[in-house]
Amino acid sequence: MMPHLRSFIRCSAALLLAFATGAAVIAVDGLHDKVTPADVVVVPGNTVNADGTLSPRLKARLDAALQLFKHQYCAFILVSGATGKEGVDEAVAMKKYLIAAGVPEDRIIQDSAGFNTEATAKNTAQLLRQRKLGSVIAASQFFHITRLRALLQQQGIPVVGNVHAQYFELRDLYSLPREVAAMLVLVLRREPT
Repeated sequence: MMPHLRSFIRCSAALLLAFATGAAVIAVDGLHDKVTPADVVVVPGNTVNADGTLSPRLKARLDAALQLFKHQYCAFILVSGATGKEGVDEAVAMKKYLIAAGVPEDRIIQDSAGFNTEATAKNTAQLLRQRKLGSVIAASQFFHITRLRALLQQQGIPVVGNVHAQYFELRDLYSLPREVAAMLVLVLRREPT
């Protein structure tokens, strides 16, 4: 075997192993719920169908937040999303779902400018400062928890816990590697302290 080919194979194997390790760490982290009292549970948006119904992923995220609220682990639920290609404001649909489930409207904080996870984190920091609220619990799909928590912490938000949505699908096989790449970008662009 040519030396260059051998080096290429070794390098490729090392990168694949590193990627697989990153995916395993993110999965284990996201599947390990930490439930503790906090001021707010933060729920990032996801697909809302054109008729206003929630995708199963988004419904599962909200149901996880609802359980925390019903068991008095948080005083508020912050819903963050934007208007997707379906033409529906995710945050509005999320708020309607929570109200229908018995959450008082004044206990829901709505962010309709959460176009992505980074925007959700920035907007959450601003909304919490306005209301003099502090600690949060992150609620999302298991593969999304690590990055959501990291972005919230970068905004100076104390993330004291997290819960994952009880919904799994084949799409997760794509989403987990995507999160590894997104976390790598996040780590690489982080400014030195």
